[in-house]
Amino acid sequence: MTTSSKIRALAAEGMETAEIARHLGIRYQHAYNVLDRRVVQTSVGEKPVIPSSPSTKPALPASVLTSAGFTLIGRWALTASDELITDAPLPKDVGVYAFVKDGIAVYVGVATMGVAKRLYFYGRPGISQRTSQRLNGIIKEELRGSGSIEIYVAFPPDLEWNGLPVHGSAGLELGLIKKYALPWNMRSAG
Repeated sequence: MTTSSKIRALAAEGMETAEIARHLGIRYQHAYNVLDRRVVQTSVGEKPVIPSSPSTKPALPASVLTSAGFTLIGRWALTASDELITDAPLPKDVGVYAFVKDGIAVYVGVATMGVAKRLYFYGRPGISQRTSQRLNGIIKEELRGSGSIEIYVAFPPDLEWNGLPVHGSAGLELGLIKKYALPWNMRSAG
């Protein structure tokens, strides 16, 4: 039995995270990370499971995004060879993007290198790009199941605060993650 399996089994018995860490002689952070996964790892070929968690945050409807200035720029699609692509050319500008499923945003991110380049990595994630790999799998499974994932973007201006620079896109992304329930964003739970 792996350490992760032991952690989950002890948690299922009602043991608290700190107690599990002490019991197994591991770091608290290790136990916390295993128990806090938003996407449960599955066997190869199985659909990733996103556990529902009670959230006091509201959902983020696409209508709220569009009324705030986001624009629908395309959708994710699968090629015949099971590659993840977008169905339209993407802007190269720095901005914030949102993936929308059934009219509700499920993920937001910031593209500091440009939207086209950032979304390219979701289709072809590198070996060390954990977020891109995770979302690549989730999006592909949604599309295989006859789902549709729309892509919205916004390009907020950079600002200044007391003479210091403020990155408009990074601030908007963080604000959305803090305010809304976004099930594919790992940071959205807190």
